[in-house]
Amino acid sequence: MKATIYHNPRCSKSREALAILQEAGAEVEVVEYLKTPPSRAKLAALYARAGISPRAGLRIAEDGAKPLKSADGDTILDAMMVDPLLIERPLVETEKGVRLGRPPEKVREIL
Repeated sequence: MKATIYHNPRCSKSREALAILQEAGAEVEVVEYLKTPPSRAKLAALYARAGISPRAGLRIAEDGAKPLKSADGDTILDAMMVDPLLIERPLVETEKGVRLGRPPEKVREIL
């Protein structure tokens, strides 16, 4: 099985999700999204496939998220393109679907 993880190596939840994928024997493509962010279209497609809104994929703990409190999905996606720190991690994609790994065990649903 192939998997892509949009990963931040400094994040413990992201490291835990990566370990779950590796333990499951997945062929993992690691995308350090802070260095190589997904395009706006790719991010929107990932959220759609996961069945979540851009708001659900927003890292609300970041200072840049505060002005987005009442923003719509398009505005949130635009903000994520300017500041990838606003993208909640880890985001994992396999042929079975996409999950936001919060908690990391949620990635097991698509293995």
